[in-house]
Amino acid sequence: MLKKIVIITYILLFNNFNLFADENKKSLKVGLLAPFSGEYKDMGQSIMLSLQLALNEINDDNIKIFPRDSGFNDPKKLIQSVESLREENIKIVIGPISHQDFKSLSTFKDMIFISPSNINPKIQSNILSVGVSLESQIKSIEEFIKKNKRKKTIIMYPKNKYTTLIDSKINSINILNKKIFKYSADPKILTGDIEKLTNYKQRKRNLVSRVKVLEEKDDEASKLELKELEQKYTIGKVNFDSVIIIDFGDSLKSVLTSLVYSDVDQNEVLIVTVNQWFDKSIFLENSIKNLYYPSVDFKNFKKYKNKYSNVYGLEPTEITILTYDALGLIYYVWNKKNRNVTSIKDFIIKDNIKGKIGTFNFVDGKLIQKLNMYKVSDKKFIKF
Repeated sequence: MLKKIVIITYILLFNNFNLFADENKKSLKVGLLAPFSGEYKDMGQSIMLSLQLALNEINDDNIKIFPRDSGFNDPKKLIQSVESLREENIKIVIGPISHQDFKSLSTFKDMIFISPSNINPKIQSNILSVGVSLESQIKSIEEFIKKNKRKKTIIMYPKNKYTTLIDSKINSINILNKKIFKYSADPKILTGDIEKLTNYKQRKRNLVSRVKVLEEKDDEASKLELKELEQKYTIGKVNFDSVIIIDFGDSLKSVLTSLVYSDVDQNEVLIVTVNQWFDKSIFLENSIKNLYYPSVDFKNFKKYKNKYSNVYGLEPTEITILTYDALGLIYYVWNKKNRNVTSIKDFIIKDNIKGKIGTFNFVDGKLIQKLNMYKVSDKKFIKF
């Protein structure tokens, strides 16, 4: 029954959007490129529903939305949809969702595309990406590491298809005494990689040697130390005081487990990762007492999710809050520019801009999100 309601809602919204699409020159006509067919059609529907929420909140009948099915990684369908929007004299478009489609847009110089992609925050000739980029996350983490006066940082990430991309991003990290450590994506090899990083085997030998010495002594101090060592796996500190893990999902959890297994003292080492979108499954990794990461505003994110769920009876994907904010940004710039947006340069505003996910501004031609740092502790997300 729920699936039928979703489909009906989709049809009604699609029809309503097009009914609103008149030729009134005072109206803000915004195109939408999203996958309404194929493997990711649910995402497309979710994005459109988020825009309906945004329209309701803005409450201005002058905004008209023109949705088009762009498919996913389908250049032919994408170009057909963009040409269809151009025929409607639409200059501003939300989408596409994938950075891989950007090359196909290079010929549409007379149009502006606001994409939720987070791969490249640098403003291109006619494309602005508003996703939570790794650059924005790195900036927040960098400030966090410095604030906590850490002097030896390990930046860790897996060897996979994103390795080259991450390589290019982390060159900008301005942290003293940083070292790069790339580990195997294979869980069977990962443990050995982490053991090498933490010098686990030598620290384990240190423990065994010290225990043998203490066992030959009979004084109370030695007995007390021996009892304390029975609770440990190793002796000696690791050669770093903070770790930045650029990873997600089960792979991230495997790294966290391996760090604990390798007896990394969480009271001495600050463990930081990248934006996890408040994924509660990370609570299952209960061996880590405190895990830190940058993210969007948690309160606003919860409010948005609750509102979406209450209206549609569905759970929104993270990308939908980005498209929700994208429409707000377009409306803000449209009003600021006296309802006459002509190029991507109109979006480069010196002021800080506040959206549902938080505040962002433009730095050196890039859109940078100002993210909060959160601590995952005792099954809670705590703003740090």
